[in-house]
Amino acid sequence: MIIIHKIGNFLEELFPELKGKIDNEKLIVDTITDYYTIENIRPDVRVKGGFIEIRIKSEEIITLKTDFNKANILCQNRKFREAIPILKTLIEKNPSNSEYYRTLGQAFSMIGDDEEGINYLIDALKWNPKNNYALIMIGNIFARNKNDIETAQKYYQQVIENDPNDAIAINNLGTNLLQVGKIDEGMEYLLKANAINPDYPNSLYGIGFVNQIRGNNQEAFIYAVKCLKKCGKPEQELSKRAQQLMIETAKAIIKSDIGDKIFEDHRQSLQEKSKREIRVEIDNTLETAASFELAENYKRNYHLIKYNQKYPAVYHLMMHELVHLEYMLDAREANCNKLFVSNQLNNKGFINDLRQHRQKLLKLGLPDESITNTYNSLFKGINRQIYNTPIDLFIEDKLFDEFQDLRPYQFLSLYAIVSEGIKATTDKEVLKYMPPTVLQQSKVLNLVIAMQFKDLFGMDLISRFNPSGIESNMAKKFYEEFYEYRDDKVAGEEYELVENWAKDLKLDKYFSLVDENEYRKDKTFDSIIEKIEKDPFGFESDDPEKEKEMLKFQKSQEGIGINMAVVMYMVDALQYFDGLPKQKIKEIAHEIALQGTQGYNPKNNYRLSSIPEMVFSGYQILAYYYVSWKIVAPEMVSELQLPYDKEYEIALQMFEK
Repeated sequence: MIIIHKIGNFLEELFPELKGKIDNEKLIVDTITDYYTIENIRPDVRVKGGFIEIRIKSEEIITLKTDFNKANILCQNRKFREAIPILKTLIEKNPSNSEYYRTLGQAFSMIGDDEEGINYLIDALKWNPKNNYALIMIGNIFARNKNDIETAQKYYQQVIENDPNDAIAINNLGTNLLQVGKIDEGMEYLLKANAINPDYPNSLYGIGFVNQIRGNNQEAFIYAVKCLKKCGKPEQELSKRAQQLMIETAKAIIKSDIGDKIFEDHRQSLQEKSKREIRVEIDNTLETAASFELAENYKRNYHLIKYNQKYPAVYHLMMHELVHLEYMLDAREANCNKLFVSNQLNNKGFINDLRQHRQKLLKLGLPDESITNTYNSLFKGINRQIYNTPIDLFIEDKLFDEFQDLRPYQFLSLYAIVSEGIKATTDKEVLKYMPPTVLQQSKVLNLVIAMQFKDLFGMDLISRFNPSGIESNMAKKFYEEFYEYRDDKVAGEEYELVENWAKDLKLDKYFSLVDENEYRKDKTFDSIIEKIEKDPFGFESDDPEKEKEMLKFQKSQEGIGINMAVVMYMVDALQYFDGLPKQKIKEIAHEIALQGTQGYNPKNNYRLSSIPEMVFSGYQILAYYYVSWKIVAPEMVSELQLPYDKEYEIALQMFEK
């Protein structure tokens, strides 16, 4: 073994007895010889051209690798007190191993004994003056624990002298300069460390921190994001500081008018492309952060963006909706735009699928009307999620890539949205009343958004959802599928993901994605059917034009002898009875028949004890009457004297689709 020390100030740091005496060559040789003598095995010590060379017969020294590995594993598991006696024994047997001292010094420092830690780290350097890990550790102890920046710099500087490309030492030197107020000098070292190792998170954070001090919040935010993305499990404390820096700088940035300028520029561009005005309106009643209303869907000559003020960084939300419109316009140009259509029939099917869960809530004492209102809200919510989530991934990806100055807005906004998703799927009160199937579907879609948020900004909130293995795997599958599309996405391709994910989550029966051109061609018929379904007798209509339209349609149906309201109610009945035991359907059929002996009036409402959760209109109860008997006793249907054979044929065809 050959050890070489440079004769100079640093040698005095390692061997205090030589302070002020490094010109005494004999004293240096004697001091060094005494220190490196092991069990009467004296080293060969020589002074050569400003350096002192120590030659030790290492073959006579025992090396116990197994015990050292054991000590290292204990230290990795933070069992420092258990590692210390093992390391001391190793040093007794082999006092020439620098790493034994370095590891022992670290162990003492980690249990709070810095003085003993420094002593052993100094010993490590005596045996290997180029043990940079030991140098850095001593520097860190003096800087962080003793607030002695001057001494710390000596050790960091020695690392740099040993290795001019040691990014950690250069970074630490820069950080210490910052601590004593030397901002410019410190920044130089941080930038140098970053140039050597662009992935070292400490340098990234330091550069971001200096930019924040200088008021360059955009740069500070960018470096904070880079830092967070590079932090691993060992850098948990640094990760927290990076997140705090992101939040602070983002909040400072959104107070400027940069978001307004980005939005206005893009709005003007899309107004020209769509040839329609795009208006913006505050709506704090929205259940989501923002919404977009397509002009054609609302018979307006302008598009409308609504946003809820309670959400932070609203310019991100408005830009999000603009890009949503942009995708629609691109799909229209390619003649492949689709519309998301969901009606009362879909809603009833959703509620019908939850009938077992309804019984559970009724036993808990919830009013029937309250349950129905909750289910209606869940129906709208899960439909919004399955339609928006796949499309939103493409939108957020585009915003991140193409509008860098918007990223602080995007970060705060998505952070709020993901946090809201966590609460909505983990809150104990929510879990108490939410149907498990809907909860799982919603959580999977929220997880996908959280996965993208982590990719974009490095902040990992995924574990806070407490996902099951099934939920995690499905979310990963969806996110991987999105990645397959993202780099070479073509117009309208986002709708494929909507359909694929809806099918996997079994949500596809609650809506339809229809070709826009075909839908608008047939919209008169569709809107009339929807009108009949929601209000078959026209009681709620106060629009003369709509009443006129309804009367015209009803008259045309009378001409062919079809009552479309009954058709729709029959489809509803078929869905309700699907999967029910035949005995249960028979009980319902008999109750309707018994109640019907008093006669049914189309203008009245009715209840059944066998279906307590529903209130039936006149035509609706007749539709259920016909369908129930058609299922349990088809040979008796003619005796009911209900002229709905044609209606049933049409309903059956619609149901089987």
